[in-house]
Amino acid sequence: MQKEQGNAHDSSAVLVGQSGGLMEEVSLSGAFSVICYDSNGAPIWEETFNNQVTTVGVNAVLDAAFRGSAYTATWYISLVDTTSFSAYSAADTMSSHAGWIENVGYSNANRPTMTFGVPSAGSSVASAITFNINATSTIKGAFVTNSNTKSGTTGTLYSAGTFTGGQRTVASGDSLVVTYTTTYTTP
Repeated sequence: MQKEQGNAHDSSAVLVGQSGGLMEEVSLSGAFSVICYDSNGAPIWEETFNNQVTTVGVNAVLDAAFRGSAYTATWYISLVDTTSFSAYSAADTMSSHAGWIENVGYSNANRPTMTFGVPSAGSSVASAITFNINATSTIKGAFVTNSNTKSGTTGTLYSAGTFTGGQRTVASGDSLVVTYTTTYTTP
């Protein structure tokens, strides 16, 4: 007689896999819309151009939004001169922007204050600002900062942009009306 013996056992295996992941991308950008009027109020030229948001500008937004740190809610806009212009850099700050200088050929006592509307659909538009030009010069573009001092080097440089046509001439007596729109986008 033959006896068979065996061991019984259960076996199971579970394999859980996940592919992909959660990724969130955000982009901050902005655009300047500029209309130049002559001393009689007639439009001379109009242009809209995008800007480059600086690293310190993005850091200021992240710091205020996510850390809840104290921040300046007031932003100002000013003009960029063609003299010595070479380029903007994401590393530019108000105290260090070797590729450009500010144009202060306007009679406003300070850099004009930007007043933003309530954000909607990922954008916020600032009310139009008027620069009263008091010197004939060539403007390269504009920038946004949280310091109102003309030619000042303190504060945070949020962004800067250049006319798509390269540069625009203004004459004493002209006025530049500038509107800035900031936009949040996801790819």
